Amino acid sequence: MDALELIRALPKAEQHIHIVGSTRPETLLWLVEEGDLDTPFKTPEDVERFFRYIDFNHFISVYNTMVHCITEEAQFERIVFEMLEDEAHCNVRYVEASFSAPDHVLIGLDYGLMLDAINKGIHRAKDEFCIDCQIRIDLVRNYGPERGMEILDWIEAKSENIVSIDIGGSETSFPPEPYEAVYERAGEMGLHLVAHGGETAGPVSVWGAVEKLKVERIGHGVAARRDPRLMDFLAEKGITVEACPVSNVRTGAVSSVREHPIREFIDRGIRVTVNSDDPSMFGTDMNNEYIQLHEQLGFTVPELFQMSLNAVESSFLPDREKGRMREDFMRMYWHLNDRAETFN
Repeated sequence: MDALELIRALPKAEQHIHIVGSTRPETLLWLVEEGDLDTPFKTPEDVERFFRYIDFNHFISVYNTMVHCITEEAQFERIVFEMLEDEAHCNVRYVEASFSAPDHVLIGLDYGLMLDAINKGIHRAKDEFCIDCQIRIDLVRNYGPERGMEILDWIEAKSENIVSIDIGGSETSFPPEPYEAVYERAGEMGLHLVAHGGETAGPVSVWGAVEKLKVERIGHGVAARRDPRLMDFLAEKGITVEACPVSNVRTGAVSSVREHPIREFIDRGIRVTVNSDDPSMFGTDMNNEYIQLHEQLGFTVPELFQMSLNAVESSFLPDREKGRMREDFMRMYWHLNDRAETFN
């Protein structure tokens, strides 16, 4: 077994994956047909061209087009099941998937019915692939804190399998600080706290998330490299960075995987996990993310496995389940180690 085979076989956990951004190209075309929609793509080749981005704002416009392709709540069951099937093929054992609920409610879909469909997909995937998944609700920062409070009302009314909240969206135009009261309430509700930060805005965006929102994890966090004091703060407070290397290249946050700050973060003592973000839209998956880090930044197999363990340790699983998963990962890892010819 060579290094690439070993990387593919490593047990993995993912913390940062968006449900809509995981929609397979063929499923996107099915959604278009189901909804009898007029879209700029009619073939898989058209979809591939559609998924080429000029910058982050262009990516957001493409994402919004995909949101409008989902016209029935029940369609989420197929999307989520296929997302988890793809994850299982990368030996991902646990997922925390992001659902941007307000995007869909504001165009007429029902929150409760969507959540039911998502959980049906999760339960089917667990039965077929032995993969576990919990849900993170993205409040979508563009809609403002008042809408955020309304979304917390939805969660209070129906919260099956929801473990955390997040704010994605246009980071440069909508800073985190106005969400302070929303996050305080979410914490009181028992929800874990995450925020996108430092993807398209500077270190100040990350500071706002960690100081005002009291987040446990930062999505992306790329800009933290520009502030040594911030990196030290993340390390000291044990705040995990959910790194998404290929995504950051595709949206222009970094120029290449070799220029990604993930190695700097780890050397600084920050706990980092590896994630695929919007895998279908970025032409990636968890195996590819690990392999890119191995080939472009020289990460060894033990280092990559440590990031798998980081994802377990900083997951929002109950402690007992976390401990069992850690033991399972270690058992699988040492079994692979016994079979491996090298750990290049």
